[in-house]
Amino acid sequence: QVQLVESGGGLVQAGGSLRLSCAASGRTFSSYAMGWFRQAPGKEREFVAAITWSGGNTNYADSVKGRFTISRDNAQNTVYLQMNSLKPEDTAVYYCADQRKSYGNSWYSTGVYDYWGQGTQVTVSS
Repeated sequence: QVQLVESGGGLVQAGGSLRLSCAASGRTFSSYAMGWFRQAPGKEREFVAAITWSGGNTNYADSVKGRFTISRDNAQNTVYLQMNSLKPEDTAVYYCADQRKSYGNSWYSTGVYDYWGQGTQVTVSS
């Protein structure tokens, strides 16, 4: 099993910044990549960003390109999501996810992620 513990969520004003952290424990050696997803009320869970542990290759949703940055600290088995220039539309529950295997260029699909964090609320006020 893999456990994902998130932190850093909260309330922030529009235009502000927030950094989310996700610490992975357990059988982390089998992990290929980590992703961030978000889900707003009444909407489907959507892809935000992903990164591979080994090469640090990244992918971003169009809605967050230029504003969000995903990174990882392999020594601490921790992945981060730096969120800048936040907008009210970014308000959602943010989830960290663990992709066990590579399925090619399928970062955006929830189906390729095997483990999920508990979710952390991010609220952006106007």
